[in-house]
Amino acid sequence: MNVYDSNRITDLVKDIGYEKSKDQNNVDCYVINTCHIRDKAKEKVFHEVGRIKQIYLNKKKPIMIVAGCVAQAENEEMLKREPFIDVVIGPQSYHKINKILNNFQKNKKETETEFDTISKFDFLDKIKNSDSNISSFLTIQEGCDKFCHFCVVPYTRGPECSRPFKTILKEAEDLIKNGAKEITLLGQNVNAYSFYENNNELKISNLLNELEKFDELKRIRYTTSHPVDMSEDLIECYKTNKKLMPFIHLPIQSGSDKVLKLMNRKHKVEDYINIYKKLIKINPLIKLSSDFIIGYPGEEKSDFEQTIRLVKEIKFINSFSFIFSSRPGTKASKLKEVDNNISKERLIELQSLLFKNQINHNKFLEHKEIDVLVENKIEHQGKFFGRNEYLNSVILEADKRDIGKIVKVKIENSNQNTLFGKINNNMKAA
Repeated sequence: MNVYDSNRITDLVKDIGYEKSKDQNNVDCYVINTCHIRDKAKEKVFHEVGRIKQIYLNKKKPIMIVAGCVAQAENEEMLKREPFIDVVIGPQSYHKINKILNNFQKNKKETETEFDTISKFDFLDKIKNSDSNISSFLTIQEGCDKFCHFCVVPYTRGPECSRPFKTILKEAEDLIKNGAKEITLLGQNVNAYSFYENNNELKISNLLNELEKFDELKRIRYTTSHPVDMSEDLIECYKTNKKLMPFIHLPIQSGSDKVLKLMNRKHKVEDYINIYKKLIKINPLIKLSSDFIIGYPGEEKSDFEQTIRLVKEIKFINSFSFIFSSRPGTKASKLKEVDNNISKERLIELQSLLFKNQINHNKFLEHKEIDVLVENKIEHQGKFFGRNEYLNSVILEADKRDIGKIVKVKIENSNQNTLFGKINNNMKAA
């Protein structure tokens, strides 16, 4: 989502004469767009600002803007701690950046951190998305109402808010005209998308089915989803929608019902497994990835063992796993943490299993022909980059004429993260 937001900021400032620079050593305005999900996010921002200060030690200082979720969470503190920062803008206020830049006064600090999502969507809908990537992102929903006890999203992105149905399709059409062959729908809780039009509720399943009608669009994805919102109509899309990829990022966080309750996840392990069984019954080719938090306050050895059993049962092909990291303001921040050494041991065991599943999945694809959407040429190499249906990175031999096409690739070898192969020129897919 930060990639999408950063691209939209670039589109916005074009209207007042700014353009994206490839030379960070000579700019008029420097924007750091931040995320609060990872550990020590705030300190990483200050480290980055310190690096920029050194660049401009003996030069004219650029307008220094910190945007995004860290800006939302820390706002006034950031300005007090680091005088080099001029402006902080929350993720629901970045549409005001032009006004801020036009009215900027040296030595006058400014914050914009209102939850103004509807106004932001209305404003951005008037600015054409100039993203011209083969694989493009498209935000359909922001914020979250789930209030998982470890998560800052409700406090940094605000409540759930869905964009109007028709404006999403219009932006999708613009992206396709720009050359997009694949679109990934984005949201903090993307499958909670809900927009009412003429008293009829339109959901993410409706969006997926409308997007399928665009001839030039070849692939559709969405992320990140919540098990509670994995509705029957969405599951049915995997039976009927020919462009929806058979790969779903569906975070569970833990394989223990006790821990899930402590997290306030609002679903049980059995619910998750039932969703998985429904999906593979509809389409046996479907694969899942997930998120796991290890060492969540209250997690005992038996809880961790249940997580291991779940991973062995579902065999996630690509997952993110971390030791619990407390976020100020969340309910989990007040709980007693698991001993860090125990958490480290558990993470190593879990990741060993997750990585084994990932490697085995990639090994299975060796010596097979798979469909790959070629996205770009790798700089300073004679190779090209693309992805298969399961979002695996593929490094392949191709030529520029293949960019934007789905091609048949014979996979020759692989490692944990990447597949390597050659195009079968006699069998181009699309």
